[in-house]
Amino acid sequence: MSRRARVSPADAGLPDGGRRRTPGLRREEVAVLAGVGASWYQWLEQGRDITVSPQVLDAVARVLRLSGAERRHLYVLAGLNPPRRQDSEELGRNDVGAGLQRLIDAWMPFPAHIMDPYWNTIAYNDAAHLVLGHGRPGVALNCLIAFFTDPVYRARAASWEANAPLIVAQFRAACSGRPGDEGFDEVVRATAGASEEFAALWALADVQDGGQLHKELDHPLVGALLFETTQLHVPVRPDLTVVLHNPRPETETAAKLEWLTSPEGRRGGMYSVAGQRDSGTAV
Repeated sequence: MSRRARVSPADAGLPDGGRRRTPGLRREEVAVLAGVGASWYQWLEQGRDITVSPQVLDAVARVLRLSGAERRHLYVLAGLNPPRRQDSEELGRNDVGAGLQRLIDAWMPFPAHIMDPYWNTIAYNDAAHLVLGHGRPGVALNCLIAFFTDPVYRARAASWEANAPLIVAQFRAACSGRPGDEGFDEVVRATAGASEEFAALWALADVQDGGQLHKELDHPLVGALLFETTQLHVPVRPDLTVVLHNPRPETETAAKLEWLTSPEGRRGGMYSVAGQRDSGTAV
């Protein structure tokens, strides 16, 4: 009833019809616009035990101009599984994106980056650029592809062998959350074509939800860097994953990162001990 009151006849494309005792649409008007019977719609508002289909709920949601969250709530009230949130729904996407960039910038001097559903890096902070190689020339944009194809990161990641099966299993879990999405197929084909190791691990069909990984890197200037990496999801942007690298406790990683991201460290960290530009990437 409260959602009905928000929609004027003019909003719904109906003639005003003069003065009304209550604001918004009448039950009969919602029923006609949604293509359902007036009595059935009244029973729906009253919460009676009636048969409800997703198609009818979607029609009602359209007429009442429900937001994505309200539409999913309507499904729950009707005893149905709510639809998956749409990436483009009512987001204020630019505002949220800017806020997430500020979040990972505030994570300095520790590395952090943001991935889209296909694990393409779309944002990163300075530490991720300086320490892990995000945004460097020659490093693949896609984190899965980079993990299996970047030889510099492979050489420096002491945890590579242990984490490779977990990374593949987590990517398969991400795929299962968006069935039929051809974007995942493209990433799998590209990675399998570039790495026989990935192809062999993918064939195992292991699945694991994203969570925390322990990661160890051997940096050419400061030595061992030990991280806990955590994947976080923001409900209003379910298409994005924030990946935070946190120094492992009782290690010198935090102090080393402080130095690497300092002006002195930035000057020294631009090149590796061998004189070649530092590079690498991380999932």
